[in-house]
Amino acid sequence: MTMVFDPRDIRHLVILGHPAGPSFNHSVAEAYCAAVEECGQTAILRDLYAFGFDPLLKAGERPGVGYAPGADVLPELDLVRDSAVLVLVYPIWFGMPPAIIKGYVERVLGAGLAPRDIRMGMPHASLRGKSLVILSSSASTRPWLEEQGQWVSLRQAFDTYLTTVFSLEGNDHLHFDAIVENLDERVVRENLALVREQARKTCSIMLSERRARHAEAAERSEAGR
Repeated sequence: MTMVFDPRDIRHLVILGHPAGPSFNHSVAEAYCAAVEECGQTAILRDLYAFGFDPLLKAGERPGVGYAPGADVLPELDLVRDSAVLVLVYPIWFGMPPAIIKGYVERVLGAGLAPRDIRMGMPHASLRGKSLVILSSSASTRPWLEEQGQWVSLRQAFDTYLTTVFSLEGNDHLHFDAIVENLDERVVRENLALVREQARKTCSIMLSERRARHAEAAERSEAGR
């Protein structure tokens, strides 16, 4: 029996954390999703502000005796489990992602992950091997962020930390600086072209990896006959 591989089974979960819509960040998220769909894969956009995601971690959601994820978190956990790529889209405020993004990390990505698991370097059960893509923006320039030490701090405290703790593969981070009101349309188009390029690159990597695993599974199936 021939095993069938459908590229649409490769899902990209796009997490958007920006309160204003429309905004540059919304355009970034939409451009990424459109490029993924054009590549024949599936993009799922979760606009946290739009559906009123609650970023506050509840006492009962802390790992330990009596731990239970909130009812509003359960659908998000299903989406994360079924996705191959996690894409975070957000503006940098005061040197860090918005609170709603941090809340998503705490309540969804970190659901059930105990400090002991982190200390022991135990792989994350549902995130292991998934790819992480970050698309961020700032009103300040990249050189200014670097001069203040914010860029290095953000990369170490957020990107690298998430990749390590959650057992993710890679942490591609595409940043757009000097994003201000009344931004020139030419600049917007150029930036969105970079977003689509990143999406196509990620799709290509995911497709190659999935085809390789599919071929290996088919070989094992034939060998077991």
